[in-house]
Amino acid sequence: MNTTPYNNSLKKNVLTISTVVLGLLFFMFSIDFLTYALAKLNNEMANTLFMATINPFVGLFIGLLTTALIQSSSTVSAMVVVLVASGNLSLAQAVPLIMGANIGTTLTSTLVAFGYIMKKKSFRKALSAGVLHDIFNIISVIILLPLEIYFGMLSKTAAWITQAFVSDSRLLPGEAAYQGFFLRPVSIYLAELLHWPLLSLLTGILILIGSIKLLSSLAYKSLITPNFKKIKKHIFNIPTRSFLYGMFFTAAVQSSTITTSLMVTAVATGKVALRKVFPFIMGANVGTTITAVIAAFYKTEAAISIAIVHVLFNLIGTLIFLPHPGLRGIPVRLAKHFGRTTANTRLVGFAYILLTFFIIPFFLIYFNQSESPARPIEPPKNPVVGEISQTEVDPPDRLP
Repeated sequence: MNTTPYNNSLKKNVLTISTVVLGLLFFMFSIDFLTYALAKLNNEMANTLFMATINPFVGLFIGLLTTALIQSSSTVSAMVVVLVASGNLSLAQAVPLIMGANIGTTLTSTLVAFGYIMKKKSFRKALSAGVLHDIFNIISVIILLPLEIYFGMLSKTAAWITQAFVSDSRLLPGEAAYQGFFLRPVSIYLAELLHWPLLSLLTGILILIGSIKLLSSLAYKSLITPNFKKIKKHIFNIPTRSFLYGMFFTAAVQSSTITTSLMVTAVATGKVALRKVFPFIMGANVGTTITAVIAAFYKTEAAISIAIVHVLFNLIGTLIFLPHPGLRGIPVRLAKHFGRTTANTRLVGFAYILLTFFIIPFFLIYFNQSESPARPIEPPKNPVVGEISQTEVDPPDRLP
């Protein structure tokens, strides 16, 4: 009996599992290391960051621009969790950053659509699929950002859930929750070896990006198999099933950009109708929050709360559209209209990308910085195993 195929398969599975475990360890280490490095930043840098995000609209566009530049909302959301855990950002300030990251991540699928620019019909379909993700997230922000600014809906709800169900006392006692089990001694050693906080920060970001890319690549190769292709035709028949597939697939690859880019290709080639991929894209939005949840797992209550905010934002947006076919058709019709307009006048598409993802965010951030008050504002204290104070979740009294 020939056991060679079995042995080869076993070796491949063991290698894959070992690599996944290694990727997860590097991911958790990068989060702990970034938390420690950010806590060591000087007061001036922390104050600059704190003041820049006092205006929620500036926070929104910082999240959007940062995600558009590095093309990973998973990385940005994980870094926001780190900023909250290290005490450099309050919970209320972090919410617009998460919303902005959700919009910024949609740039990739829109750029993928431009690969079909020479074929007018395919380009129209591809661009409609690409901007559908944009439109969904933009509408969600238009609805939920004012509710957050005036009532603190997301931050207060997340804080309540955290304190009620996942408080530090129910996870790990004392410093253990913050220090990330055995990872903190390694973080301290590496930070002392690198000496400069900024160098430590850059190193942590590179490890974070590398670990996410490694995990995404492994999951993508595991899921895109001939068997997966065979059942693909059954995914989009029922909206709820499509949503669940999108959610679990994206949670596995930790990248909504991969998921939505695949959908752009599917729509452009005529394999799936635009209205049928919308629930899948909504599922991808919820699935991508897994990165922030993992990043916050052993951090402070405030860090766990911002991860819950990320989940709530995407979940509420989904609940607005998914159960209601009439509402679900609004973003689809808008996306189709944009696709037709851009297919006829391609300059519209380029202008949309430049204005939405780069020019408007950059100028808003730049002019806000030039008009910032000179008086320093003390950033929130470092919440080592922090309780969420009322000042962290209270919204501003008025719109800036």
